[in-house]
Amino acid sequence: MSAESSNLSNIEHRAVIKYFVKKGKTPKEIFEDKVSVLQESAPSYTMVKKWARLFQQGRESCEDDPRPGRPVTVVTEENVRKIEKLILADRRIKLWQIAEELQISKERVGEIIHEHMNMKKISARWVPKMLTPFDKQRRLQTSKYFLELVGDNIDEICDRIVIVDETWVRQYDPESKQESMQWTKKGERPPKKFKVQKSASKLMATIFGIVKAREAVVQKRRGKLSRGVLFLQNNASVHTARVSRQALKDTGFSEIDHPPYNPDLAPSDYFFFQFKKGVTWS
Repeated sequence: MSAESSNLSNIEHRAVIKYFVKKGKTPKEIFEDKVSVLQESAPSYTMVKKWARLFQQGRESCEDDPRPGRPVTVVTEENVRKIEKLILADRRIKLWQIAEELQISKERVGEIIHEHMNMKKISARWVPKMLTPFDKQRRLQTSKYFLELVGDNIDEICDRIVIVDETWVRQYDPESKQESMQWTKKGERPPKKFKVQKSASKLMATIFGIVKAREAVVQKRRGKLSRGVLFLQNNASVHTARVSRQALKDTGFSEIDHPPYNPDLAPSDYFFFQFKKGVTWS
């Protein structure tokens, strides 16, 4: 007999055992007969003896008896729909809460959510301000205005923009815990660091002063004034003050609207202030 034909299923093995039982053979005779034919593929003597006894007691079915309790698998379309409904009703629901509600294990709940629903639980992304409908509408209007202003002349418009920004610079900043890290050998005592407060003395550092802006533009970017300077600044109080507004108006610059709580992407935040804050002053 070939290897393929000798690989019988459990039900087929039981059917053969049932046949031999009806012929009056003992479990030992059935086992020896199957080993002589199937060799290594033959079932164990324990299995032959068990099913021979069941058939002798009048059993007719070769199928397994239904198992008590919940089914072997709980990953069903119905459970997937139930879990999805619970999650959509409460995005912060816990795995154990779903498991208790549906009477299935947490492991199966996690399997359904991750593998069948392709979902994962993540933390909310921090944003500095929850925008109101008015804030969103103003952002939309500002974006439309800027797109109309740029048109097909993006290089020319960007060359006309002057960005101003400022930051507080303290007389000294305490060394951070990460900055105080140092190499030590195994067994050495770790270094100690005393808590130091930030300096109360500070000054406002501005990368481009409004009063001197016109002179700087004349020297650094000749021709910009004739085309019109587009001034872009955030809504800090020093920018929105009456004196600042009047000084900007006197220069003849045009100001680009900067909606409240808009991300501040001034290059000075990345290429100047970080270096400047690391330098102490006296």
